[in-house]
Amino acid sequence: MAIINAEPDFETREALSRETAQSRTLIVAVTGASGSIFAVELLRALEQDEHVERVELVVSPSALRVLAEEVGGSGRSDLLERLLYPGKHIGINRSSKIHLLKHEDIGACIASGSYPTAGMIVLPCSMGTLAGIAHGMAGNLIERAADVCLKERRRLVVCVRETPLNLIHLRNMAAVTEAGATVFPVIPTFYNHPQTIEEIAINYVNRLLLHIGFPQAGAYAWGQDSE
Repeated sequence: MAIINAEPDFETREALSRETAQSRTLIVAVTGASGSIFAVELLRALEQDEHVERVELVVSPSALRVLAEEVGGSGRSDLLERLLYPGKHIGINRSSKIHLLKHEDIGACIASGSYPTAGMIVLPCSMGTLAGIAHGMAGNLIERAADVCLKERRRLVVCVRETPLNLIHLRNMAAVTEAGATVFPVIPTFYNHPQTIEEIAINYVNRLLLHIGFPQAGAYAWGQDSE
């Protein structure tokens, strides 16, 4: 029996690489760690960013619990409207850019390397999710999508939220870094003199998006006050 090579040829791989490099689709995952406000500000920034055409959003069941505690509301019903447009009538201003995928749907588009994206952000990233990614578990859509980003050499940024860190946490961070991901801890800045919690979250999000190649208009840059 002849052995069929399932790997794409060089030209096909090059075409896929170009397509991925030019993609304006981002994957955003929200997991069950504290710091929901950072995820909210990230989604609001991406909703307004004209350089991002589509956002594939996955929210874990644990994240729903944390969102309910920190942001308000409950369940997945009208989740995007609650996050993007708080206080407005439910059912209006639906996002045409952000698409909510099911956490259990490992057959979703982002579970395949043939679906081009510019990369993936996990914010906030729980230590459980970090462990799943570090060990290639791919047991749910978040872990599978992260695994795809690593194997396709696409950007993967895990925004970890835990303290203090034990040796298991540190080893898992080292493992994902060695695999090609960036560990981008949720650490606030104060050199920009934030006056509100929202300003802290927004500056973190601006730095995060600058890191992956989507600079935000009006973002604070060190030294700009001295110009």
